[in-house]
Amino acid sequence: MQFTSQQAQEIGNPTFAKSVKEISGTTLDRCYQCLTCSLGCPVNFAMDYLPNQIIRMVQLGLKEQVLKSSTIWLCATCETCVARCPNEVDVLRVMDTLREMALREGVKGKETIIPIFHETFLGSIRQWGRQHELSMLLLLKLKTRDIFSDLGLGVKMLLKGKLKLLPPGVKGSKDVKAIFEKTKGEM
Repeated sequence: MQFTSQQAQEIGNPTFAKSVKEISGTTLDRCYQCLTCSLGCPVNFAMDYLPNQIIRMVQLGLKEQVLKSSTIWLCATCETCVARCPNEVDVLRVMDTLREMALREGVKGKETIIPIFHETFLGSIRQWGRQHELSMLLLLKLKTRDIFSDLGLGVKMLLKGKLKLLPPGVKGSKDVKAIFEKTKGEM
């Protein structure tokens, strides 16, 4: 995917790249498309755009395409791209920023369950101070309306003690809630 600067000005949103740079704290201008992030990515086979293409699309201000892409949700946050980037572009922070922007703006992309999981996972941590798998899974099943697809597996896990009925107590759970409250409205 190659665009001339004239095409980018015509189709891009110049404030988008600036916002992503500010929120992520990453200097996107350092990326010169060496493909190192994409070649090392263990899940690039499943992405609609490679990580380097997402960076370039952000640079060009292609906000709608980026926020609707599967790539931002399929990123495994393994940090391979970050470790290998010769210019220290933190692709992971960019992907996280893009996910949060998509959630905040209510962008409906190709992936439907992953954003719901993302919000449910963070909600469980906010509520309990740590992850409580059973409550998170129940809420996820209700939100996705996919209640019975793997019910048998859930029952087996519950019977084997792999899913706890109640979350264990956590020191500092009030501190975790305070962090969520303090960062409310921020990315």
